[in-house]
Amino acid sequence: MINNDVLRRVRYALNLNDATMLEIFALSDCIITRDELLHFLKKDNEDGFIGLNDQYMSRFLDGLITYRRGKQDNPPAKKAEAELDNNAILKKLRIALEFKEEDMLHTLKLADFELSKGELSAFFRQQGHKHHRKCGDQVLRNFLQGLTIHFRHSDEEDED
Repeated sequence: MINNDVLRRVRYALNLNDATMLEIFALSDCIITRDELLHFLKKDNEDGFIGLNDQYMSRFLDGLITYRRGKQDNPPAKKAEAELDNNAILKKLRIALEFKEEDMLHTLKLADFELSKGELSAFFRQQGHKHHRKCGDQVLRNFLQGLTIHFRHSDEEDED
């Protein structure tokens, strides 16, 4: 899955506007303009599309963690990953949303995608661990779809 798709889907699922998106990037010391954001949000077949590299995606997800959970008192010094895979995206989303294992499985189930606890935990193991498993595009796509159902459906119920 390309980073631009993930960015668009997270934006939609969490109902984030442009100003909030720019604030989230800024929380991880990544200042982008609104025009740049709009180019990142375009689909790859649209004019003006600019691919979102792994560093920017990582910065956005780190900013999302800070936005949702608050700033840490003594944050560990780290820089944005040069390479970001689906496992890292899933892990950062889990942290940002403060999801437990049951929340993750429920979110996947909302998108009619079932995993066992063991299969899910394999995505969060260190690379090189004998039970580590790569998170495929299908799993990430279904998780993002489940997030949309979870957050958008909750918002609609609140309005009733």
